[in-house]
Amino acid sequence: MTDSGTAVSRAGTTPALPAHRDGNIRRWLTAYTSSMLGDNIYYLALSWAAVRSGTPAQAGLVMSASALPRAVLMLGGGVVADRFGPRRVVIGSDAVRCAAVLAVAALLSLTRPGLWLLTVLALVFGAVDAVFVPAVGALPRRLTGKDQLGRVQGMRGLAIRFAAVVGAPLGGLGVAFGGAPAAFALAGLLIAVSVPLLVSVRVRDLPPDDAPKAPGSAWSDLKAGLRHIRGHRVLAPLMLAIALGDLGFVGPLNVGLTLLADRRGWGASGMGWVLAGFGVGAGAASLLLAVRGRLPRAGLVAGCTIAVGSVAVGALAYTPTLVAAVDTALLVGLLTGLSGAMCGALLQTQADSAYLGRVTAVSSLVSLGLTPLSMPFAAAAIGAWGLRPVYVVSAAVCGLGGVVALAVPALRTAELPR
Repeated sequence: MTDSGTAVSRAGTTPALPAHRDGNIRRWLTAYTSSMLGDNIYYLALSWAAVRSGTPAQAGLVMSASALPRAVLMLGGGVVADRFGPRRVVIGSDAVRCAAVLAVAALLSLTRPGLWLLTVLALVFGAVDAVFVPAVGALPRRLTGKDQLGRVQGMRGLAIRFAAVVGAPLGGLGVAFGGAPAAFALAGLLIAVSVPLLVSVRVRDLPPDDAPKAPGSAWSDLKAGLRHIRGHRVLAPLMLAIALGDLGFVGPLNVGLTLLADRRGWGASGMGWVLAGFGVGAGAASLLLAVRGRLPRAGLVAGCTIAVGSVAVGALAYTPTLVAAVDTALLVGLLTGLSGAMCGALLQTQADSAYLGRVTAVSSLVSLGLTPLSMPFAAAAIGAWGLRPVYVVSAAVCGLGGVVALAVPALRTAELPR
């Protein structure tokens, strides 16, 4: 099934333009950046509105409400992305997210409906994310050749960092001038900008060898995707490496960092500086890949950066000063940003195109679906045993991901296409 009437020639029949010079890629990247900006503003507006409408505990429940439907529906979202085409699914997802956010903005400006409306919005966002994330992961493969996917991963990483840096101040301005309704409206408008841009993006037909078989039931399609991963010499260990790396990384860099800054007396501004250091490091890794386009020995680089990055994660709990913590966070960002880009590029190039939505869904399930649900357990563990033991255990789990990548020959020697 082709994605739309705007499909272009089959992949591989003509050389791909360098991604940064391809107008089609630039339109997709602009749409993606606008959508991510809207996401960042949405989360800030949701947090602000929830805190103003209830207790801190209630606000926390609202903020975490989207994680459950995202985790439950993510694998099914991969089936949807592969069956209907990633471009079509991304367009539909952004349209639904835009409509939901603008509707809440209108209701909040007219009345005070309470926390139930914010909870419904979070649940809708989580459910839509479950199909949006796999489709976003599958789309670059349909836009350019395999030899450009490493550069595309770098460009996408830069877009994510730009949205994170710019989105928070924009959301803050929206709240300052018009409260949560204005911030929600701004988020909805930015997501809306992505829709016409995505409509203008052209996608490639799948090569004949990658064309999907006649679709069966959703369950049979999901099982076929899981079999594709399980039987693949590179994808199976890569999924395990990604899962271990994410599980060991997210706790220390989210709830753990908040508690670390509080106990060291650095305050919110200190935590902001540490996060800024991480962002600069991750942005530098994305810039390197966007400029170079390809790094040799991708599997070896991924394994080494995960392993060394895990040591840097554990070291955060032992930094004596804020300056040392910022420097360590910069190193964590550089190493984890590079490993994440390498793993993402390997997923893009190793998976068959017909299964890429399902492959992306499995890889995203841990980092975006299950890992957020582990944060309360990380906080409880820190309260029971202290920061340093939890950071060390988390670093060890993260390091196991690097061990897997280095121990499996097929993954360690995996290369990105030239």
